Amino acid sequence: MIPRWLARLWATSTGRFGIIVVAVIAVAALVSLLWTPFDPQASDIGDRWLPPSWPHLLGTDDTGRDILSLLMAGARTTVFVSVGAGIVATVVGVALAALGALTARWLRETVAVLVDILIAFPVLLIAMMISSVWGGSLWVVIWAVGIGFGVNIARVTRPELRRVQQSDFVLAARAAGLTPSQSLVRHLLPNVAPVFIVQLSWSMAVAVLAEAGLSYLGFGASVVEPSWGLLLADLQRYIGVHPLSVIWPGLTITITVLALNLLGDGLREATDPTLRHRAAEIHTPGVVA
Repeated sequence: MIPRWLARLWATSTGRFGIIVVAVIAVAALVSLLWTPFDPQASDIGDRWLPPSWPHLLGTDDTGRDILSLLMAGARTTVFVSVGAGIVATVVGVALAALGALTARWLRETVAVLVDILIAFPVLLIAMMISSVWGGSLWVVIWAVGIGFGVNIARVTRPELRRVQQSDFVLAARAAGLTPSQSLVRHLLPNVAPVFIVQLSWSMAVAVLAEAGLSYLGFGASVVEPSWGLLLADLQRYIGVHPLSVIWPGLTITITVLALNLLGDGLREATDPTLRHRAAEIHTPGVVA
């Protein structure tokens, strides 16, 4: 049986688009572990700059590599970075939000100041600073985006936790003997989940952009790893003579980021009861006197 929230998500055009695109990217990443049309790193000078045709459905690059195979292999890197950054952002965001909402006043104020300081630094700048010290790698992107957006999640989720904490059902549960950690898991986090989900989807979208951007600049994936950003950096030099080859990685990055953002919006609509009630009121015709 399909869960109700999933059925509501599929019923929206934004949710349906997000599910389909994210599913295609995930399947491409899994399939590329076992099979790609050609070896992504195999060069064939005799087949360089072939237009889209059979068997190179998206054409080839300046060294004769199959662009479709490179995009499929790059999907592995994208999924790895976005999921890894999402996990780090979840841990950091929930921890900071809980400390900033459920602890003593002095600790709450300290966490609030720390969050305000950290949020002033752009995620990409943090990643480039870490890369300059530790060297460019996918793990640098994961930790930089995860920590950066974990702070954003904490800042948005903290006031929601404080609001839910003052609700009658939470106060009643606390009076019945529920500990703060039990209250956090059973009542607070489920009620702020819609806000959290949207922020998490944005963090994964930013992770895709950050990986592509940092790899493009040489701070992300190494040259031996498949990456959409590296492919874009390799092909942009030939945009004047072979513009179609540059379109594929750029279009893939754009659609993936758009799908993650729309999926987050669709999840919020599907899981937030206040939005559903508001939509029902808008579509319910008024009573004519």
